[in-house]
Amino acid sequence: MQYTLWNNDLLAWSIAAGIALATCLLLYAARKLLVSRIATFAQHTTTWLDDLAAKVLAATHPLFMLAIGIYAGSHWLALPAKTVTLLSHLAVTALLLQMARWGDVAVHGWLHNYRVRRGEQDAASTTSTAALGFVTRVLLWAVIALMILDNFGVNITTLVASLGIGGIAVALAMQNILGDLFSSLSIVLDKPFVVGDFINVGDFSGTVEYVGLKTTRIRGLGGEQIVFSNSDLLQSRIRNYKRMQTRRIVFGIGVVYEISKQQLLAIPGILREAVEAQPQVKFDRAHFKSYGASSLDFEVVYIVQTPDYATYMDIQQAINIILFERFEQEGIDFAYPTQTVRLADSELRIARAARVDAAAGREPLDAPAESAHARTGR
Repeated sequence: MQYTLWNNDLLAWSIAAGIALATCLLLYAARKLLVSRIATFAQHTTTWLDDLAAKVLAATHPLFMLAIGIYAGSHWLALPAKTVTLLSHLAVTALLLQMARWGDVAVHGWLHNYRVRRGEQDAASTTSTAALGFVTRVLLWAVIALMILDNFGVNITTLVASLGIGGIAVALAMQNILGDLFSSLSIVLDKPFVVGDFINVGDFSGTVEYVGLKTTRIRGLGGEQIVFSNSDLLQSRIRNYKRMQTRRIVFGIGVVYEISKQQLLAIPGILREAVEAQPQVKFDRAHFKSYGASSLDFEVVYIVQTPDYATYMDIQQAINIILFERFEQEGIDFAYPTQTVRLADSELRIARAARVDAAAGREPLDAPAESAHARTGR
């Protein structure tokens, strides 16, 4: 027992090791007991906080217990002042890292719970949790890193100032990436769309599948995946069709000119009846709009009381079928593009003579000053 190591005999080292081991075992037993008790208690409650507390305590790392045990056992030894200071700094560092781990698990658990609870009612939760979780964890670990450096005597004021100057240079070099990052935060906070919305951006349409820190991914109508950078997306005009409450539908039909006045006056009423016969539809108006090139044009406006596109198409199909049947009953023909060319009798004779002269190889007779012309009729 008289053998010494670093000015401490074997008895002192044995007692220090015993204290360290007892401290580690005590911390391990306390963690296991608390996690077990809280988990048992959580089974009989509806709140999620006790479940989160159990997950946080279960994240206590064995290396943290070992560091605290060594620090506790070192108090029994006669160590140099520098060694005592170093062990103290290491123990504080272990505590800070463990606190960061607890905080990280707590943030992850809270965001996961938020996504589960709000995912069915608010699809934006799946959009916001990724960005918010990333930013929160970065801030958490940055603060812990600064506290560790301060614990070892580093002047973090100068460091923070240096990081600020360096951050400006990095921001200038990475302005596109940072622009996409801040655009992602804008999407999260302002919520112009969320995962599951059907949107139109320029010439592209599709369902939002994922909103990341740099890109947003949309599943196109053809099944392909379309990837937009977040900054480009927010600079575009976005049409969010999922947030439609109603659909205002405008469609037109054309009928031939060869109808009677009675038939012409009856058409707006027929259009109104066809629209009002449909469920979930509010009739707006039906008018004789204009004289077209080959048709008499009518315009109909109605409002579908649901944003569902399939429902709208079913309604429009039913209206078209009713119009087909009613117009057949009334003897009204739908118009299609036609053109009639009419020539005067003298012009016909000149044209025939020109063809005969051309066939015989003779020069054609002088045509009248006014050339043949075509008039468009209906």
